[in-house]
Amino acid sequence: MTLHRRALLGAAGLAALAPAAARAQARWQMATPYADGNFHTRNIRTFVQEIEQAAGGRLSIQVHSNGSLLRMPEIKRGVQTGQVQLGEILLTAYANEDPLFDADALPQLVTNFAQAKRLSDLQKPFIEARLARQGLSLLYMVPWPPAGLYAQVPVTSLEQLRGQRFRTFSPMTNRFAQLIGAQPTLVQSAELAQAFATGVVQAQITSAATGVDTQAWDYARVFTPLGFSMTKNAVMVSRRALEGLPADVQAAVRTAAARAETRGYELAEQATRETEATLAARGMQVGPPSQQLLDDLTRVGRTMADEWVTRAGDDGRRLLEQYRAG
Repeated sequence: MTLHRRALLGAAGLAALAPAAARAQARWQMATPYADGNFHTRNIRTFVQEIEQAAGGRLSIQVHSNGSLLRMPEIKRGVQTGQVQLGEILLTAYANEDPLFDADALPQLVTNFAQAKRLSDLQKPFIEARLARQGLSLLYMVPWPPAGLYAQVPVTSLEQLRGQRFRTFSPMTNRFAQLIGAQPTLVQSAELAQAFATGVVQAQITSAATGVDTQAWDYARVFTPLGFSMTKNAVMVSRRALEGLPADVQAAVRTAAARAETRGYELAEQATRETEATLAARGMQVGPPSQQLLDDLTRVGRTMADEWVTRAGDDGRRLLEQYRAG
């Protein structure tokens, strides 16, 4: 850990421990792993501004973006221990703690923003209960744009991917590659261009936003929007820190969080349109999937959902039953 990070964490920890009476203004730290230009981070900065304005000088919040204070795997624990008071995580990144965090990563379970919101609302009580047991309060959740398929030629069925080297980045994508007979190959997003150029991977599933971030037009020719999955970020707060605020400031935090969730969905939809348009403008072939491809994905998705329920137990089964009943 760098001296800079040690100093920041030390300051954050002292702020959390200092008695309320000893400071005229509560000072919070917030950690997020995403860059300032990312729509999630832009949403957070508006969220913070609204809280500070409503608090009238009684609460200030410093946002540490791009993993500058805590990296993704450290953030949730950092909020639990009081290193920071607020944090943002990708829920599926913590699926090793509990499979309920991974529900939105199931292939083809959620294919549009209306479905993403419905699953999120049903999943929310389960997430809240798990976080509450760890001294955390969920403030809001916002999805990423839907994932699609990148390849060198149009793919009309999953059989075309059999035997191909398929880029993976999570347990779910790894299992998907296994089920379709592809060769799972773990590649981080920063290494995508080189991996495609050297033949290490031949296809991948990820969002148009990631495609733009990694300049996918330099290494792939076709993007097929699928709504393969719409994973989401969760913003959480230390319950002890929240309950230490005056009642009206606590209410302001909750009100700003509700607005941030609504705004986040709007920003995610905007990012979807803009990034898909950018891929097309850069010369990539962008078009709807064939019915055969969708049918294949649905079939594999059912298998993965059944496997997930086995891991997630009664809560997972109940969540999927509620979602599918809608």
